[in-house]
Amino acid sequence: MKAIKYIFWFLYRIWFYILLGLPILVMFPILLISILKESWYPFFFKLARIWAKFILFFMGFKVEIKREAHLEAHKSYMFIANHTSITDIMLMLTVIKNPFVFVGKAELVKIPLFGFFYKRTCILVDRSSAKSRQAVFLRAQQRLKSGLSICIFPEGGVPDDETVVLDTFKDGAFRLAINHQIPIVPLVFPDNKKRFSYTFFSGSPGKMRAIVNTFIPTEGLSTDDTKALNETARNVILNTLKESNK
Repeated sequence: MKAIKYIFWFLYRIWFYILLGLPILVMFPILLISILKESWYPFFFKLARIWAKFILFFMGFKVEIKREAHLEAHKSYMFIANHTSITDIMLMLTVIKNPFVFVGKAELVKIPLFGFFYKRTCILVDRSSAKSRQAVFLRAQQRLKSGLSICIFPEGGVPDDETVVLDTFKDGAFRLAINHQIPIVPLVFPDNKKRFSYTFFSGSPGKMRAIVNTFIPTEGLSTDDTKALNETARNVILNTLKESNK
């Protein structure tokens, strides 16, 4: 029985990467055109949502969305969420209709096909470099000024220890939100670690929940409030995680 499980997990991982690359290959010409101009990004974003839904559906993930607040069209937000799986990217794209730009780690550029478009549409950060972090801040400001939203996983990566429920948050997302006086939207993904963690021999089809919590306003806040805002947002996500996993 154990051998059968390992065979399933191995094939399940291979299947995921096939699904990741197949729609990119099929849509490659139109995807390539959609990234030629920054003003065409909303169209690329629509294609990215199709890609994400395709992967989640054929992985056998049944997405369930609970919305405690609703987004306004043509308004910028700061989207944040707990981070436990590469499927967090697909689920975020599935849940959120407002065009947003990911701020993510540069290592994902190495994934064939996916990395090509990831590098050209996302804001990449090398967290070991202060210069890189500053460049991210400036690029994110430009995207917000153009009317887009930003998505950041504030843990700064997936904890190596999978027993960690929620790691500490970096301040970048909260400084940006305060500087641009945009609401923070805390999302919670309770099931992604179980469905498809970074442990190779793990994962299974099943329910994949997404909870869109009530927005946290930033109007009237200053950079002096960054730490308090960070703590407030983390507590919202942590408490929702604990409640949803009971």
